[in-house]
Amino acid sequence: MGDRGRLTAPGSLLDGSASPDHSASPGREPGHELASGQSLAEMAAQYGLRPSSARPGLVRYLRTVWERRHFILAYATARNVSMYTEARLGQLWQVLTPLLNSAVYYLIFGVLFKANRGIENYTAYLVTGVFIFSFTERSIVVGSGVMRANIALIRALHFPRACLPLAYVLVEFQQLLLSMLVLFAIVLGTGEPLTLYWFLLVPALVLQAMFNMGAALILARVGAGAQDVSQLVPFLLRVWRYFCGVMYSIEALPAALPLWAKDLLTINPAAVYISLTRFAIMTTQRANAAGAQPYDAGKCAIFNARKIPAFQAYCHPAINIGELWLAGIGWALITLAIGVVYFWQAETRYGRG
Repeated sequence: MGDRGRLTAPGSLLDGSASPDHSASPGREPGHELASGQSLAEMAAQYGLRPSSARPGLVRYLRTVWERRHFILAYATARNVSMYTEARLGQLWQVLTPLLNSAVYYLIFGVLFKANRGIENYTAYLVTGVFIFSFTERSIVVGSGVMRANIALIRALHFPRACLPLAYVLVEFQQLLLSMLVLFAIVLGTGEPLTLYWFLLVPALVLQAMFNMGAALILARVGAGAQDVSQLVPFLLRVWRYFCGVMYSIEALPAALPLWAKDLLTINPAAVYISLTRFAIMTTQRANAAGAQPYDAGKCAIFNARKIPAFQAYCHPAINIGELWLAGIGWALITLAIGVVYFWQAETRYGRG
């Protein structure tokens, strides 16, 4: 019978005249070539297919994130509602927490350490600083641990991972808006009038939210690769709080402090957004701000010696309000841009064990 009916390869019978096929090019695995002679890789390239785990281009990635904006909003809203469901006071803790912090800071810094020197309306000044800084603080803290906290969701579903840090910042922004109602009541209750300057609060908060998103994206990537980061971040933020003028006036610091040091404290991002918010909603802050009146060396010397708020207006400002707005815009745009690119570069590594 010769070779008739002999099984020469899995699934194929050859007669005696058949010979093994050596036409396949070396290096190709069996089954990786179609009947037409076209490889799977070539066919995928022909029809524009790409591996699902491949990182998309930056522009395409941003477009995909924008397409998921409804998911981000829905996720943030659901997260916000469920956050305090087991607490008896519910979402009131979103307001009570910064209020309790403000009360403690008022007792320690305003009463014991006399940090209210040089500030006309210290209550509104302090509460504004605490509420605004808390927005940045919470955004960075949750951003540093968001990827590890949602590892199951990341492994189960395919979506732009940037949606998670952005959603968590949106949660904090929603909480801030609720807190603003209490802040407005306190500011108005302490005698500050309602003026058109209050509309400046809108761009100030938007710029701060942009900065927080960029910072959260940066910390999200760092925290995804190093779990200890989420333990270190709260400590660093507590240190940062003391350098932002939350509980005291940077302008009222001792005159012996070098001018460059005051400039550095004034221009740091948290201090910038706190100052812009105070400028918007506090008439006393605008009236007594350094540079509000023509420079007078004598009256400025009185302020430096006795810290009388009204005389501060006759001193040279470390940073004027126009420069503060430029700094706020710069911090927001630069931090957000760096955060997006830095986070996107590690898109394919999130969720790996």
